[in-house]
Amino acid sequence: MDAHVSPSRVAGRARAPPSKSYTHRAILAAGYGDGTVVRDPLDSADPHATGRAVEAFGGAVDWADDGRTVTVDGFGGRPETPSDVVDCGNSGTTIRLVTAAAGLADGLVVFTGDESLRSRPHGPLLEAVTSLGGRAESTRRNGQAPLVVGDAMTGGDVSIPGDVSSQFVTALLMAGAVTDDGVTVDLETELKSAPYVEITQEVMADFGVETERTDTGFRVPGGQRYRADEYEVPGDFSSMSYLLAAGAVAAADGADVTVEGARPSAQGDSAIVDVLERMGADVDWDRDVGEITVSRSALSGVDVDVGDTPDLLPTIAVLGAVADGDTRILNAEHVRYKETDRVAAMAEELTAMGAAVTEERDALVVHGDDSELRGATVDGRGDHRLVMALAVAALVADGDTTVRGAEHVDVSFPGFFDAFADLGADVELDD
Repeated sequence: MDAHVSPSRVAGRARAPPSKSYTHRAILAAGYGDGTVVRDPLDSADPHATGRAVEAFGGAVDWADDGRTVTVDGFGGRPETPSDVVDCGNSGTTIRLVTAAAGLADGLVVFTGDESLRSRPHGPLLEAVTSLGGRAESTRRNGQAPLVVGDAMTGGDVSIPGDVSSQFVTALLMAGAVTDDGVTVDLETELKSAPYVEITQEVMADFGVETERTDTGFRVPGGQRYRADEYEVPGDFSSMSYLLAAGAVAAADGADVTVEGARPSAQGDSAIVDVLERMGADVDWDRDVGEITVSRSALSGVDVDVGDTPDLLPTIAVLGAVADGDTRILNAEHVRYKETDRVAAMAEELTAMGAAVTEERDALVVHGDDSELRGATVDGRGDHRLVMALAVAALVADGDTTVRGAEHVDVSFPGFFDAFADLGADVELDD
């Protein structure tokens, strides 16, 4: 599906979708337990993939027709061996989190996914599960799916790199809580995307599971049980970033954009508020009410380290293309290992729209003074975050823009284009 976006001014109120990160963790935590109602989950493709894995492990996952709740009857801490291959679709979070869970199974679990997912690295996680007493390997022996995992890991101490994916740590902590011995994770390198592990610890605590930060990593005692009758998912700051960016670059004169659902949490991507403020945007976050208001402002380039906030790179790159001066997005090499290589993809697609961009291995520099955005046909590359970021850029481009692959917003923000249009964006979708 293509999205055709014309230059537009926006104003009004929009509500961010629930957090994908919290929804994944809540569904799996509920799966480890006996029964939980997860309220206000993100009803989209990726969390459904996690739900299918919980069902494959012997649990039951029932999504309400209106998507406002998901009722999970768990597998009681020890997953059954599935009767079939578990397809994780395009969800990297799913396959990594449930790989450690599968390490607890007596038998062997086979995971696969779409072409993009089968290109993503899992080697350190597979080695960790093996060293903790389980079996975990890639069928192609390259660290990529399809994966074969199981043999009832018992826990222990393990060392992994911290600069590939924080999801490895999350997976081991969540599974480690129900092992016999618990799990201690020592980090061999600096942890990237650290706030996502804080999200994990927050969710686990809400389910009554203890974890701790050590001098060299993390530890979770074994023999614990996940318990929560209900759990409410907060709004998603990664998704909010596109709405806030739209307000900062394209709000109508004398008007603003207000984003609801901005309740404070451990989400690192709430850093988008600080980034906008540093760039000169007129932005106000009422934390008590949970609303952020932003109006169009003259923006200036800044340096932004995305070591802990990789999902913000596409949004910040678009802001940089509109700002004066250079915007330097630093510490970004791990952003290359997402649904697509987001560093290269944003460099190429923004260049197609007239932006001046310099791509480095670990950075993306957008030269705002040399950028004049113009309408073009750009490719979302099967990546929901690219699609939404490029749609924001199209609001202020000279001429119409076509964003290919618009259907991929369903991964994290199924109602994105409806919300976009409600704010006043001139957008049409076609097959």
